[in-house]
Amino acid sequence: MADLLIKNAGQIVTCDPLLFDSSDDGGRSIGLVDGGGILVSDGRIQAVGDVGDRPSLGTGALEVLDASGMVVLPGLVDCHTHTVFAGTREKEYEMRISGASYMEIAEQGGGINSTVAQVRRASEEELVNTALPRLRSMLRSGTTTVEVKSGYGLDLDNEIKMLRAIAKVGEAQPIDVIPTFLGAHEFPPEYRDARDRYVALVLDEMIPAVCEEGLAEFCDVFCEQGVYTAEQARSILERGKDHGLKPMIHADEFAESGAAEIAAEVGAVCAGHLGFASEDGLTAMKRAGTVAVLLPGVGFGLAKPRFADAGRMLDLGLDVALATDFNPGSSMVNSLLIISSLACSFMKMTPSEAVLGMTRHAARAVGREDSVGSLSPGKNADLVVFRVPDFRYIPYHLGGDIVEAVIKGGKVVFNSAQERPRKSRTSSPEAG
Repeated sequence: MADLLIKNAGQIVTCDPLLFDSSDDGGRSIGLVDGGGILVSDGRIQAVGDVGDRPSLGTGALEVLDASGMVVLPGLVDCHTHTVFAGTREKEYEMRISGASYMEIAEQGGGINSTVAQVRRASEEELVNTALPRLRSMLRSGTTTVEVKSGYGLDLDNEIKMLRAIAKVGEAQPIDVIPTFLGAHEFPPEYRDARDRYVALVLDEMIPAVCEEGLAEFCDVFCEQGVYTAEQARSILERGKDHGLKPMIHADEFAESGAAEIAAEVGAVCAGHLGFASEDGLTAMKRAGTVAVLLPGVGFGLAKPRFADAGRMLDLGLDVALATDFNPGSSMVNSLLIISSLACSFMKMTPSEAVLGMTRHAARAVGREDSVGSLSPGKNADLVVFRVPDFRYIPYHLGGDIVEAVIKGGKVVFNSAQERPRKSRTSSPEAG
């Protein structure tokens, strides 16, 4: 592998306060370096800052990427998604904007079980083929690590099918894919009136089968009024831990359900949603070291006026991560750049807090803080070069084509300059 030098960057946002002790934009330290470069060798970061024009690392070739006037960030980490699914639910979107609630749509046969029916009809190959373009789009928006949940199979065979598809998706493209078992996403129609029997199926059959094949790293539960109770969530997450699955949880999205407290009790790595989490639950999460994962795409997608109180969580000292929650029902967005804009505008996070939420804190939320999430010497060389003048421009610009290049493990895996059409010699600039 050729060594890589990124030079002449306007700003380098290391997200490592110990490497570059800078506090900016609301007092959150993002390790900001004004100008400089990054030197990469053998897929890892070797130096950040003043690295010279053409440093020598040995006999290997040196690839140079000129980032003049641009901003460099760590590769973005999307730590809560449902990226592998079949079918779409745009008709439900129309129902929502006409006034129907999420629960009303579910009662009419929509919601999660609508996607479950489509996933059960799909083959493993179909799930892989429909997911790959979504991953390509994520990569072009700067995502280099993504967590992907099952949860649209809701029986043993289809949950296994989903997790095998997630594994194949990870092997087929550059983004690192982290698999999560979410057999407790909803109760399938055939167990609507036999919920205890379905919980037993998750405990006694699904978790052992998933672990026997080594198909998941995490176990998740949708703990919410009308879905899984706090007691059911505790039993599932503890059983997952017994089999080596690290716990995470969908918590208190629509109402306070005790899920944040369960997250702390079982030592969950992270808890997502948290729109109605109690003060006691959030305080317990802080003591337990559980990362708060906020999902503003859901509030936007469901047209809900209420978003999670990011400021309260930050004031409590929680690490706050951001994720897309990309799914066909409530958050049909797979760009963390759009999520950062929503977080700043609707949750009043500062641009620095949003950047940390997509990088260092998101890496913690999936147990990858030792390898990604900051531009520190020794870490994986996952980087994004943004064609913007300042890191604050990223949430300021709602989505759009602002990624110049994406580097994964020291290799340039996306370069927008190579994809731009060249102007004809006879063309003339348009007035504007």
